[in-house]
Amino acid sequence: MADRLADLMNFYILIERLEEKLGGARRLCECTGRLNWPDRGVYFFREPGEFRLESGRGPRVVRVGTHALAEGSRTRLWTRLSQHLGSQRSGGGNHRGSIFRLLIGTALCARDGLDPGTWGAGNTAPRATRDLENELEIRVSKFIGAMSLVWLPIADVPGPSSQRGYVERNAIALLSNYGKPPLDAPSPEWLGSYCARERVRTSGLWNQNHVDERYDPIFLERLSHMIDRMEAA
Repeated sequence: MADRLADLMNFYILIERLEEKLGGARRLCECTGRLNWPDRGVYFFREPGEFRLESGRGPRVVRVGTHALAEGSRTRLWTRLSQHLGSQRSGGGNHRGSIFRLLIGTALCARDGLDPGTWGAGNTAPRATRDLENELEIRVSKFIGAMSLVWLPIADVPGPSSQRGYVERNAIALLSNYGKPPLDAPSPEWLGSYCARERVRTSGLWNQNHVDERYDPIFLERLSHMIDRMEAA
C-alpha cells in the first residue's frame, strides 16, 4: 500500500505537469473540434466535488480512456470525446455509442428514482425510443460536460502494442480501489456509488476494464518521458 501511495503521488505530479504543458485543463462542455486536438491520445477526466484524500490535494481522476485501439481504426481523439459529450446543439447524445454515458445514465436513474426503461438496451434504437430517452441523455450531457479533462498526445498506430493502451490500462489499474485498501476514495455523494456496475462502485472510477489488474510501476517513467517530449500548447 505504501508503494501504491507513492506511485499515486507521483502520478498526480505528472498529471499536474501535463496540465501545465497544455496551458490548463478544459471543461468538456467548453471544448469544440476547433481546438488543436492531436489525432490520438489518452484522456483523464476529473469530476466536480471529487478530491484526493491521501495522495495530496486537488481533484482526483475519475475516468481514463483512449480510442482507436483496434487495428485499422481511424477514430480521432476529439471524435471520441465528442461521443462522450453528446450534441452541443441539442444537448442530447447517444449512450449506445459511449459506455461512459451509459454508466452515468444508469447511476442517475438509481439515485433519482427514474425508470431506466430502454436505457442500455441494444446497440441501436429506433427514433421513437431515442426520443423517450432524450431527457436522460440531456442530463448525462450536462453531467459529463461539467467535468474537466487533460489529454496526452500519443501518435502511435492502433493495435495490441499501442502505447496509448499501455498508459490507459496501467493508469486505471493504479487509480482503481477494486479489491484493495482504498486510497483517494470517492466522496460519500459520488454518483458512481449508485451505478449498477459493481466494478464502477468498488473501483471509484467510471471505468470497468482494467480495474482489477495490477499496474506496472515502470509505466510512470514512460509517462514522464512522454510528457517531457510534448510541445507546450
